[in-house]
Amino acid sequence: MAPTDPQLWSPAPKAVLFDIDGTLVDSNYLHVDAWARAFEKLGRPVDSWRIHRSIGLDSERLLDALLGDDVDEFGDRAKGLHSEFYQASTDRLRPLPGAVDLLHALSDAGVRVVLATSAPEEELEILLGVLDSDDALYATTSSGDVSTAKPEPDIVNVALERAGADASEALFVGDAVWDVKAAARANLGAIGVRTGGISSGELTDAGALQVFDDAAAVLADFERR
Repeated sequence: MAPTDPQLWSPAPKAVLFDIDGTLVDSNYLHVDAWARAFEKLGRPVDSWRIHRSIGLDSERLLDALLGDDVDEFGDRAKGLHSEFYQASTDRLRPLPGAVDLLHALSDAGVRVVLATSAPEEELEILLGVLDSDDALYATTSSGDVSTAKPEPDIVNVALERAGADASEALFVGDAVWDVKAAARANLGAIGVRTGGISSGELTDAGALQVFDDAAAVLADFERR
């Protein structure tokens, strides 16, 4: 973990926006497996490490990156199969360490907690059930709110609007380079967590103000403010 930035929580932000997959819920590797199985079934296998590098991207960009010239022929079917395989594995989802406690601690401190995700509605409902923290949430977003997902800033801007906060009054917490880049494009400071499998160096290079191991470490830092 990088040295604590004394300005990170001073003053306390009006709102904190969260990515969900890989940040609050341990889902990234289930997505990797679902995509790998989808591509394999279509006869277009992709190495899992390449899939992992694209998790968190807008799905159209992910498919372009992984299928290349085959995307027009196989992209839609791959997307449907991914959803099918992922939905069949959701009983394995669990909150990441400290995730639920962090959401409640921020809410109890008067911070507006917004889940800034472009997950489809059906996936979002499952993730919300895993977190079981609706009482700590000020607002949420989903794929229906934007046409293009991260690293474009659209979903971050929608989340800021729902939080009733300016970028200067908020922070974003995410696990992927794409989260950090989307926040930067919305002029929003970002905190990185390593629970999605991305290194501290990559998150810092993308612009993260600070990187923590997990939500539990973010919570410990917030409580030291």
